[in-house]
Amino acid sequence: MPLRRLPAAYWILIVGFLLTWALCARFGQGAFLTLENFNNFIARSVALGIVAIGQTFALLTASVDLSVANLISVTVVTAPFLMQGRPDLIAPAILGLLAIGVLVGLVNGLIITRLRVSPLIATLGVGLLLQGFINASFGHLPGKIAPTFQALAYGSLGPFPAPLLLLVGVSTFAMALLHLTRFGAHVYGVGGSAELARLSGIRTSRVIVGAHVVSACAAVVSGIFLASRLGSAAPWVGTESAYDLQSIAAAVMGGTTLSGGRGAIGTTLACVLVFSLIDLLFNQLGIDSFLKQVLRGIIVVVAVASYAAREQRVAA
Repeated sequence: MPLRRLPAAYWILIVGFLLTWALCARFGQGAFLTLENFNNFIARSVALGIVAIGQTFALLTASVDLSVANLISVTVVTAPFLMQGRPDLIAPAILGLLAIGVLVGLVNGLIITRLRVSPLIATLGVGLLLQGFINASFGHLPGKIAPTFQALAYGSLGPFPAPLLLLVGVSTFAMALLHLTRFGAHVYGVGGSAELARLSGIRTSRVIVGAHVVSACAAVVSGIFLASRLGSAAPWVGTESAYDLQSIAAAVMGGTTLSGGRGAIGTTLACVLVFSLIDLLFNQLGIDSFLKQVLRGIIVVVAVASYAAREQRVAA
């Protein structure tokens, strides 16, 4: 692909990397290009990257999923209870957590398609129900993460860190699902025009439900990774990190339209890496984390504003 046709998200990532490198070299408290920084950079990217991939599926169908942050917290709280510190329960626990993701995705999708509730309200309501579950269950679900399970966050396969392999694996699967399957083609079709898709014989309700199942399962995988990384239950990790809004911002910055039908996994991930660069830069410069949240808020506003301007140009 010629450089002039490179999507804007990739240019933002390239410029962001060079700017971060220059600022860290000039004002940083240590070397920038180190193995430790690389591992921290990847670890920060994995959780948001995976949930943003799932959010992209929902946005492509002209929907949205605001329940992902609370679902991540539910996963992190439930994982120790299902594992009970036993390595032989890791696989059943993961399957059980994914089943929860499928259930939440089905509930989201069915409320939207059967009850005709706005995706914003439907997924926000489901998110509040999940938050209620966390409030009621935290402290009453004894258990702990199996020590060997933490290899998912801290292990490696040869020279490749396990978190990097996880992100690459999920990204590859998602890209194949979008571009090599009938379901992926239907996702773009429904987002482009639900009415035309219906007239073409596509069962639009099933596609929207399927997209929400993908989004919920991605949130669960993100929560599984965070459970491995934290090693204990952290009931507010999803909401405190604002994975719902950050995942939407990353997807929109990457070119996924809120009206559906346009977007890509690769550009979403590029913008996720930009967020991770911001984290790394602020840590290297020793800047207060409050300012980091302010900057992220500004990025969210700019992302939505740029989307609105882009849609106005298209309409004109």
